[in-house]
Amino acid sequence: MPKNVLVTGGAGFIGSNFAPYFCKKYPDYLVINFDKLTYAGDLNNLEECDNVSNYVFVHGDICDASIVSNIFEKYDITDVIHFAAESHVDNSIANPRIFIETNVLGTFTLLDAFRKKHGNSLHNRFHHISTDEVYGTLGKMGYFTESTPYAPNSPYSASKAGSDMLVRAYFHTYGVNTVISNCSNNYGPKQYREKLIPTIIRCALAKKPIPIYGNGKNVRDWLYVVDHCKAIDLIFHQGKSGEVYNVGGSNELSNLQVAKKICKILDKKYPLKSGS
Repeated sequence: MPKNVLVTGGAGFIGSNFAPYFCKKYPDYLVINFDKLTYAGDLNNLEECDNVSNYVFVHGDICDASIVSNIFEKYDITDVIHFAAESHVDNSIANPRIFIETNVLGTFTLLDAFRKKHGNSLHNRFHHISTDEVYGTLGKMGYFTESTPYAPNSPYSASKAGSDMLVRAYFHTYGVNTVISNCSNNYGPKQYREKLIPTIIRCALAKKPIPIYGNGKNVRDWLYVVDHCKAIDLIFHQGKSGEVYNVGGSNELSNLQVAKKICKILDKKYPLKSGS
């Protein structure tokens, strides 16, 4: 059945990998990419969508209720896959307000527009993309589950936890057909240059010191971005309404281990010349 899917934040890292994947796999879907184009959004990441007939880009802010409402009506939006978020932990510490506004108010604005258009229809879905950082610090178990209590430790993760709770509330209060997926740390093409893995690669190639916060023993699970896109596709189409799904790579590594693995690969691909 054809759909008109609003993909928010589709010019960001994960969204710009997802949009071309989704357009290609579902040529009978219209994909409307709605993005504010902040520092993390780049239309150059979407060159694969140039001249693609089932793709449209709309510039705008998810916090602007009038623009959101207009998009829902103009494109007769049937479903939402919601990536758009402020997501840089350090930035959230320096300026938490924008994270609350975008991640909480923006999610509310989208949810309310969706509810007003579709009510509790099971034929229309709101898929909220979240993060495993809402669960806090990875403990001795080595992984999170869908029943792990929320324990956000930064303004960023607190704002994402708040948006998750709003999505949950719209399911329980209004019967809106929602699903939430909480992913671990993504890596892969188009990632923002200041993130850990791009930073390690950039510094190593430039023969500069690699910045590792603290003792480097913080453990993260690493998920390849295209694998994440495939999981989103599966959850969007087959997930149970009201459920939460964790998406990970079963690939837990400390920051030091990640740095050493990357340097080992680069040593083989770009060996140092004698005397350098």
